Amino acid sequence: MTQSDPRNRALPNGITREVLERDELRRALAAAHPGVAMLSDAQMQSSIGAMLEQRPPTVDLDTGVWVFGYGSLLWNPCVPVAEWRDVLLYGFHRDFRIRLTHGRGSADAPGLMLGLVAGGSCRGMGLRLPPDDLSHELLMIWRREMLTGVYTPRWVTLYDRDGASLPAMTFVANAAHPSFCARLDDSAVIDMLATGHGMIGSAAEYLNSTVAHLDDQGIHDRRLRTLRARVNAAVAARNAEA
Repeated sequence: MTQSDPRNRALPNGITREVLERDELRRALAAAHPGVAMLSDAQMQSSIGAMLEQRPPTVDLDTGVWVFGYGSLLWNPCVPVAEWRDVLLYGFHRDFRIRLTHGRGSADAPGLMLGLVAGGSCRGMGLRLPPDDLSHELLMIWRREMLTGVYTPRWVTLYDRDGASLPAMTFVANAAHPSFCARLDDSAVIDMLATGHGMIGSAAEYLNSTVAHLDDQGIHDRRLRTLRARVNAAVAARNAEA
């Protein structure tokens, strides 16, 4: 079986809206990796409530909330999106700084996932969630992004191509989490992205989907595109040897 074979997955279709609604990601993770600590729904709702209370004064909940997508939220938001905007975030950049032995990794084949870390800038997409049932929609996002506490939610300011500023929620890599890792050299990143796979799929799939959707929006991340080419070549070489 290949890394992408659905039989390797506890969730063969990955993370879907239905999976989040039924809280199946939590149950699958608990079954496959009982040692992984997870936040309860009550803890998530408390976090969401705190974020909404701390919102900048310019945020009007009657129009919804902006969320910054820089990784899988670009191609699999699992929530209704009223509006998309090409945006730039200053002060953070995306990097593969989250080492996973669950999700898109395992103990035998750890993977990597993107997180925002301090420094530089990051271009991505702003997603405006509509105001209808906003607390529930945010819970869906928290169930996928905050289940293990690997990210820290925070408010940031995004800038669209016209220079307009948008206060938005985003998820920054939690440097205190056990899955956070120091910056790796490209050879280590390529190896882990090419080989990492777990209960929701492979790290290579994650990379390919992220770069494809950035490209679709005219956002050309040079490093991610280079990694994609080298990772795909490594995967092809491994498959040819199998």
